Amino acid sequence: MSEPFVLEKEQALSLHRWQKHKPNLVAGFTTKNGGVSEGPFHTMNLGLHVQDSIEAVCQNKEILAELLNMPTEKWVGCEQTHEDNIVKVEKSHRGKGVYTYNSALAGTDGIYTDNEDILLTLCFADCVPLYFFAPDHSMIGLAHAGWKGTVSNIAGKMIDKWKVEGVNAGSVLVAIGPSISGKAYVVDDRVVSKVKAAIPSVNQDKFMKKVSDGQFELDLKSVNYELLLQAGVKEENILCSSFCTSTDDSLFFSHRRDKGKTGRMMSFIGLKGANGL
Repeated sequence: MSEPFVLEKEQALSLHRWQKHKPNLVAGFTTKNGGVSEGPFHTMNLGLHVQDSIEAVCQNKEILAELLNMPTEKWVGCEQTHEDNIVKVEKSHRGKGVYTYNSALAGTDGIYTDNEDILLTLCFADCVPLYFFAPDHSMIGLAHAGWKGTVSNIAGKMIDKWKVEGVNAGSVLVAIGPSISGKAYVVDDRVVSKVKAAIPSVNQDKFMKKVSDGQFELDLKSVNYELLLQAGVKEENILCSSFCTSTDDSLFFSHRRDKGKTGRMMSFIGLKGANGL
């Protein structure tokens, strides 16, 4: 299947495929290009917590808001802590984490809503962005899955939350966004043992390869794919990006490649309402 994330403007890749279900859906993943940040944050950094100029980050957000026709007052951001806490977002949350990091939803790596006129956002620089959509329920969600969130099964826990909301797992659409590839992500025995414990019944050759003693290439996209299947998501309902944030250096920031001093891309998903604010 072709790449689901398509570059239309230099600032962002769009996930258009789901719009056939809801034309008012806006979803995608930003690049590192087309903004105003300088130095290692050149140029479209959207992270408030990486010692970039706050003014530049806010200006970059306004650039994206105009591109998406989704004002920043409708956005919601999180303090991401590599855990598995998931929050249902209401309109009262709008504006949190947009202009100041300390106003973000605390300790939150997964968010979802069934409200229109909310743009859910999370920041990334190698971890796996997960997008969730249940068209019949107008339910949308995002999750941040680094290796810790992955082995905590944040993907499956989002599906569990939606089941409580009356959403059948078999009807949920999921997209696995741009993130670091297995070939660029080498981890040690400690991480591998936790991954094996998270999905013990799956052939581990699908997502890891030993490269030396105690060192393994780990494909986090594939691990999340398997966890989604275990949660009841249908294989035909999962899209997976082929973009690698580490090797596609003209498009993306990468925490590993840039040795920690870098900007952040943003995943986003929202349903535009007919009546605006």
